[in-house]
Amino acid sequence: MDAQQVLTIGQRALMLMLTVSAPVLLTALVVGLVVSIFQAATQINEATLSFVPKVLAAVAVLAIAGPWMVTTLVDYIRQMLMAIPSAVG
Repeated sequence: MDAQQVLTIGQRALMLMLTVSAPVLLTALVVGLVVSIFQAATQINEATLSFVPKVLAAVAVLAIAGPWMVTTLVDYIRQMLMAIPSAVG
């Protein structure tokens, strides 16, 4: 295994990590932005008002996109484990 293969595997792993985590992170970002605008408009400064909707939205996205996330990660891990013999020998 040479350095190029290691870098390619690392790059694929990082892209997979970004792809899998993007739905949850983007949802939390959008919900946080909406709640912040609501707080600024109504001048309500409550910490739980910003935290609870983000958690609920993240759980909802995990419930919806969770099977896709797990399938994607399992496929990647299976590919990496199957590639071990060719990488070593």
